[in-house]
Amino acid sequence: MTNEIAALGRTTWAFAAGHMPDGSTGHEPEFTSRDELCLLNVTDTEACAELTIFHEDRDPVGPYRIAVPASRVKHTRINDLIDPEAIPLGAPYGMTVVSDVPLIVQLRHLDTRQAELGVAITSGVPGPH
Repeated sequence: MTNEIAALGRTTWAFAAGHMPDGSTGHEPEFTSRDELCLLNVTDTEACAELTIFHEDRDPVGPYRIAVPASRVKHTRINDLIDPEAIPLGAPYGMTVVSDVPLIVQLRHLDTRQAELGVAITSGVPGPH
């Protein structure tokens, strides 16, 4: 990869606006309401990302570990993260992502509670370079 592209990545990201609706319409799994973490690794080294989930009313939970192969993108449904514990639906959460390799990270929200689907994409706040 060129240095310009690799320079876009960071090893630390923070997201404050997580929320997975507890209702869905349509067929599963494609129409399940969800948050999806999108991780882009533009380096030549596999990345190990560790997520910590923050709640309004209890202590943080983590780490949740996600491997991202070199020069690849990995989309992971937050709904599917169950180890060390499942993340509750219908409750706000925040999240940090810390990786051993610089990544580009976004959080995608899909709300299928109504026939008109709602999609939003949030870029995280990157840590220092």
